[in-house]
Parts: sequence; C-alpha cells; structure tokens
Amino acid sequence: MTDPAVERDAAEAASAFSHPPVEPDITAAYGDHPDQIIDFYAPRAPGPGPAPLVVVLHGGAWRAPYDRHHITPFADFLARQGFAVANVEYRRGSSVPHQHAEAPIAGRWPETFDDISSAMDALPTLTATALPGIDPRRMVITGHSAGGHLALWAAARHVLPADAPWRLPAPPQLRGVVALAPIAHFTEAESRNVCGGATSQLLGGPQRFVTRLPYADPASLLPTGIATAVVQGRDDIVVPHEVAEAYVAAAAHAGEMVGLTILDGVGHFPLIDPSADACAVVSEEIAQLAW
Repeated sequence: MTDPAVERDAAEAASAFSHPPVEPDITAAYGDHPDQIIDFYAPRAPGPGPAPLVVVLHGGAWRAPYDRHHITPFADFLARQGFAVANVEYRRGSSVPHQHAEAPIAGRWPETFDDISSAMDALPTLTATALPGIDPRRMVITGHSAGGHLALWAAARHVLPADAPWRLPAPPQLRGVVALAPIAHFTEAESRNVCGGATSQLLGGPQRFVTRLPYADPASLLPTGIATAVVQGRDDIVVPHEVAEAYVAAAAHAGEMVGLTILDGVGHFPLIDPSADACAVVSEEIAQLAW
C-alpha cells in the first residue's frame, strides 16, 4: 500500500518542479569558481518606493545535483511581487555517491560556507551594478530547506566563534530572514535522519559533527538580533516541522523571539511553488520585513 504522505509529497514536488526555469536579467560572479555566481532579477511590478532586495538561497540538501535553477520560478514570482531578487549559487557536495552513502555527499567544508559569506559580502557592490536604483538598506534573506539553513547562518555570522573565518565584526545590514522549512537545528535534524544524514555530511562526518556544530548550526548561533521568521508546512516529510520548532525553542531559550508560521495541509515544496497558496504566504512574510 502506498503511503498517502509520500504520495502527497511526490505530487507537491512535481508541481513545484513543473515550472520552466526563468532566465535572469543579469548574472554576476563573486569568485572564480563556476558555482560562484549570482543571478539577478529586476522587479517586475512597482512598489511603494525603491525596491527591496531579496536574497534567495536554494535547497537540495547541499548536494551537487540540486542547483539554483529549480528555484528560479520562485525568484521570478518574487520579482513579480515588486522585489529585486538575487539568486545565489554556491559550491555543494560531490556529484557522485560516496561508497557508504545512498546519495551524493552533502556540502563541502569549508567551501559551502566560504561561498555564502563571500556572496553576501560581494552583494552590495554587485547589486549596485546589476540593479541600480534598488534599496540596499531593505535586504531580506530567504532560503528553502538547506538554503533556509544557509539564510539563518548568513544572518548569524557576527555571533560565530571568534576563530571562525566567516565571522563579521558587527551584525549584517539586513531587514530580516524568512527561512522556509529550514534545516535549522542540526541535532534535531540528525536525530531524524533528515535528507539521509545530510547535516553530518555537511560538517565532514560523524567524527567532526560535535566540534563543527558551533560554526554551522543556526540553533547554536543565538541570539542574532536579526528579525527572523520561519515558514513551515505541518505535513512536511522532508524536513519535519519538529526541526523548525526545535530552532524556535532554542531561540526562545536564548532570549530571542522567532516568528513561526506552520501551514496545515502543506508539505515541503509548496513554499517555493508559485502556483501554491503557500508561496503567497511566503511573499507576505518577506514583504512585512522588507517594506
């Protein structure tokens, strides 16, 4: 007998991935590697003032087969809501399975984190050239799944350990973060074997998990002082809602309030599916921070 939850997840994924990729208005490089690029989308609709910039970080368990192209319809959707959009690519894990893994290895240490920090640092200059006239003071980061993790991490670089190479001396200039079904609490995610143990792989394996946790886990990087909202489907079987709830609880324990919106009857993929109602909820959460 087929599991109804699995059937629903497959249908939601098929819908989200049914939209053709949308070409950007301009692409800029933030490094020499082919994956160190950012696609920019100009706002397609007028807003109440200079357009805010939404930085989009795609998911895919930090694994090589999943690149930024699958989230371009979502980027275009945001542009049609009046946002300027920067869709960031970054280096991910190996493209071939490890001998002991069923899927390609998740992420590269430290390259995945090198790229996110470099991209964020380069964004003000690149955006001024690619999309002149937008308002860089109204920057919001959003990310889905593994990209949700990276969005939370990018907003927390000022609270990284002192010896972290990505640490910022002051909070980044952000209006906030909207994390979508994020892998936000690594211990909780690992206990649930989220994405086939992707969090452990990202940190270099079980032997390095504990020592690298303070440098990578959003639940360890609190409080940030950055406005943060999490949007999560209650029926998500890819990144269960308990992972988001564990992160929100960790934030509360650290004295920080994180907004949590759990959508009933919604799984993992509708959050980035322009044809789904959940995507409109995401856009509204971003607008509340950006405007």
